[in-house]
Amino acid sequence: MAEQLVPVTLCWSLAPRHVQEIQLKVPTGSTVQDVLARGVTQCLQGQEAIDPAFLSSLQFQQPGIWGKKVPWTQVVQEADRIELYRPLKVDPKVARRQRFKRQGKGRTGLFANRKSGSAAGY
Repeated sequence: MAEQLVPVTLCWSLAPRHVQEIQLKVPTGSTVQDVLARGVTQCLQGQEAIDPAFLSSLQFQQPGIWGKKVPWTQVVQEADRIELYRPLKVDPKVARRQRFKRQGKGRTGLFANRKSGSAAGY
């Protein structure tokens, strides 16, 4: 009897707003690592275009399924979307503080509709 194949999607992004994804059919019981190996093999065989930087950056990626981090040994199921996450370059809290500092406190949040002549924060 032939082994049953399940469809999955493998996605990654090496730059902001540039997402690449490929559709794969993998055997039942495959792990995230198996899906990645099959996806890279398929891309290298010329069926899909692949960025060479992708291959060198694989070791730094964190895998996830539908937006939740998972270990490389996680077994995939039918219609799973396997995502490879880049490491953050800036801590989100620091980025928010920088945006707030750049925008100024007078135009955002509680201070946006302040009455003229009122005390700060009211």
